[in-house]
This record gives sequence, structure tokens and C-alpha cells, in this order.
Amino acid sequence: MNSGRIPSQDLSPDGGSGLYAKRRRIQIKDVKGHYQRLRDTSVRLVVALYLVLPWLTWNGRQAILFDLPERRFHIFGITFWPQDFLFLAWALIIAALGLFFVTVFAGRVYCGYVCPQTAWTRLFMAIEQRCEGDRHQRLKWDRAPWGVEKLLRRGLKHGLWLSLALATGVTFVGYFTPIRELLPALVSGDVAGWTLFWAGFFTVATYGNAGFMREQVCLYMCPYARFQSVMFDRDTLVVSYDRARGEPR
Repeated sequence: MNSGRIPSQDLSPDGGSGLYAKRRRIQIKDVKGHYQRLRDTSVRLVVALYLVLPWLTWNGRQAILFDLPERRFHIFGITFWPQDFLFLAWALIIAALGLFFVTVFAGRVYCGYVCPQTAWTRLFMAIEQRCEGDRHQRLKWDRAPWGVEKLLRRGLKHGLWLSLALATGVTFVGYFTPIRELLPALVSGDVAGWTLFWAGFFTVATYGNAGFMREQVCLYMCPYARFQSVMFDRDTLVVSYDRARGEPR
């Protein structure tokens, strides 16, 4: 007998078998539009600022340099000492309150426009699209057997990914070690073990997070995703299924 109910289907990532599941590779379709252009602009700006800031000079020294051995933290024309960390605490509190304020009124704009995970993932995906084509072409390459062309395309993609990841790792260390001295030292091999470790660590982390884990970082690792739901109210802009307009699954 037909009960008139629409049969439901479990569409959760793990099929309802548990909290964590093996990642299913997602090939996204390229999207055009006003907000996508804004997003791509903000992503490029975030990455460009990160990569360029250590190279800026201010009054004869690196503009932004966190000199840990000397306990001095230079940010353009201001030098902070350990006893000035009260100002850092206030700055972090103001930034957190600003993030909460924006989330209440505009939803997850931080995640979509300025989050580092989003920014680097978008760049990695742009490289992937350049090397392997649009979504349908990438799906075909996933199913295709290994050959010369597939090997060349995948090799070029991973080579560019590793280059960007290496630039990210070296730049991170460049915020703590004068970057104009760091690069020649890396080329010559005359670097301290910890310097090499952190450059390698952030290279591997960037390559893995932006190239392979992607949305898994947001689902399972990001602390902001865990507590942001408590910042929503009835007027917060949320992209989700409206139960009032359809059946309640």
C-alpha cells in the first residue's frame, strides 16, 4: 500500500556509518558571477599580502619581522617588546569581536573570502583547472588509465602545487628570520635545523591541506566552524535548505 510518503535517502558524507569517513574526491564546476569575482579578488589579495609583506623595507630594516632571539617584534614603524603583549591581547580580542559581529549579520563571509584555507585552496584549484581542464575533463582524467599525457598533466599540476607550497613555507619562516638573508642561506644549505624544519613543515602542510584535504579541514579541523553556529540568529544570512518551503527532510 502506498503511504504517500517520499522515500528518504541518507546523503551524509559517511552514509550514516559514523562521524568520520574517507574523503570522496570532489571536482567542482567553475562558477561565474559578481560574488565569485569578489571572492577571487579577495583570495588573490590575501595570498599576495602574505607573500609580499616580508619583502617590504621600513627605515632600513624588514617592515614586518618577529625577531624571537632578540625579543623584538617589528611591525612597520612600531617595535613591540615582550612586556607590550597586552596590546597584542587587546588586538586579538578586538579582531575576535569583529569576526563575531560580521558573522551575526553576514554569515560565513570570513570562510568564503579571507580564510587562509579558502585562499590557498582556491589557488590550488585554479592551477588544477589550468593543467587538467574543466570539471568534466578532470572527471575523465580521474577515470582514464595512466599514460604519457596524464602523467605530464598531473606532474605539472603537482610541480606547481609544490612550488606554491614551498613559497608559502619559506615566506612563513621569513617573518621570523630576515628573508633577504634566508633565501641565500637556503640555496647554500647554510641554515639552522629548526629553520629548515619549519620551512619544510609549512610546505608539506600547505601542499596537503590545499591540494588534498580541502573541505575536510573545514569539516574536522577548523575551530571557527565548531563554534560559529552559536553566533547565528533569525536574521543571519545563511545558505541552507528552507524546511518551510518543502518537505522536512
